[in-house]
Amino acid sequence: MQLYIGNKNYSSWSMRPWVALRHFDIPFEEVLIRIDGFEPGSKFKQRLAEVSPAGTVPVLVDDGFAVWDTLAIGEYLAEKFPQHALWPRGTRARARARSLCAEMHGGFGALRQACPMNIEASLPEVGRRALSEQPGVQADLDRLAAAWSDALASSGGPFLFGEFSWADAYFAPVVARTRTYGLSLPTVASAWAQRVWASAGVQAWVTDALKEKDFLSFNEPYRSTR
Repeated sequence: MQLYIGNKNYSSWSMRPWVALRHFDIPFEEVLIRIDGFEPGSKFKQRLAEVSPAGTVPVLVDDGFAVWDTLAIGEYLAEKFPQHALWPRGTRARARARSLCAEMHGGFGALRQACPMNIEASLPEVGRRALSEQPGVQADLDRLAAAWSDALASSGGPFLFGEFSWADAYFAPVVARTRTYGLSLPTVASAWAQRVWASAGVQAWVTDALKEKDFLSFNEPYRSTR
C-alpha cells in the first residue's frame, strides 16, 4: 500500500492514517507530495490528480485501488486488517468512536481556521488572541475536552476507548494544535493528550515534521518569516 500525504508539519488530515498505520505496524510506502498551493494548476494538485479525483490528501492506494478521505481510509484499513483493533471491539464503543471521528471530520471550524496545524512552531500569543477574539474557538475546545473526558471515563483509559485506536490517531492533530498555540485542557483531557503525544506513531510523525524546515507562507497567515 502507498499513503499519499502532504507536508508533515502542516497536513493534519495526512497525519491521521499515517499515525494509525505506524502504531499498528501495518506496512506501507509513504509518498509525500510537497504542498506548493491549492490552486488547480499547482504541482500539488496536479500530482494528486494522478491518484485521486478529489485532489486532496491523504490518499491510500492498495494494489492500484485508491481510497481517499480519512473516514473511508479508516474503515478500509479496519476491514483489511481485522486482527488489529483500529476501531474498538465493543459495539457501543465502536459506534461512539465513529461518532466522535465524524464530529471531528465535519466540525470545529473555528479552531481549525484560527489554529491550523503547525508542529514546529510555538505560537501561544496567537492562541491567546484567538481565544479572546473568537468565542467559537473556546467553544470548540470545550466540546473536545468534554468528549475526550467522557470517553475516558467510560473506557477507563489510558486512551479514549481503552487501547490506542483510530479515534486517538484521529484527534492527534488537535493535540498538536493545543501544544503549538498553548491551549489549556482540563486535567483528564490533558493527561490523555500527553499520552497521545508520547505514543510511538505520533512521535515518529513529529520527528519527521521537525526535519522538514519548509516554511509555507500561505499556510501561516499570522507570520511572514521564520
